[in-house]
Amino acid sequence: MTGFIVFGHGSRVESANQAVREVAERMAATGNYAVEPAFLELGQPDLGRAAERLISRGVERIVVIPYFLTLGTHLQRDLPRLVEDVASRHASIPMTVTSPLDGHPALLEALLDRAGHALEAGKVVP
Repeated sequence: MTGFIVFGHGSRVESANQAVREVAERMAATGNYAVEPAFLELGQPDLGRAAERLISRGVERIVVIPYFLTLGTHLQRDLPRLVEDVASRHASIPMTVTSPLDGHPALLEALLDRAGHALEAGKVVP
């Protein structure tokens, strides 16, 4: 079984962290996947704890999905270091990381949807 970690930055604004947890819950429910949220900083659980939760559920492989729009310093430097650290503690569990969300066709659809709603309402939608 493959487990997935939805990896967000984390925020001092708890509702932002909760939004990442909720998208992970929705992903799990949609495909009956083993999914855990994780945060780089300012949110819980961290990557190591999320991996441990998945491993305790019997996963044999972990895929980290960055909940980031673009490939920046955190994804180029911090996430690989964290994955290496977690992987070294769980050598029998392969871990991979997907690309960030940038370039995914659904992002354009989301932008067009927001633009359409703004035009219909005559203002920017919160």
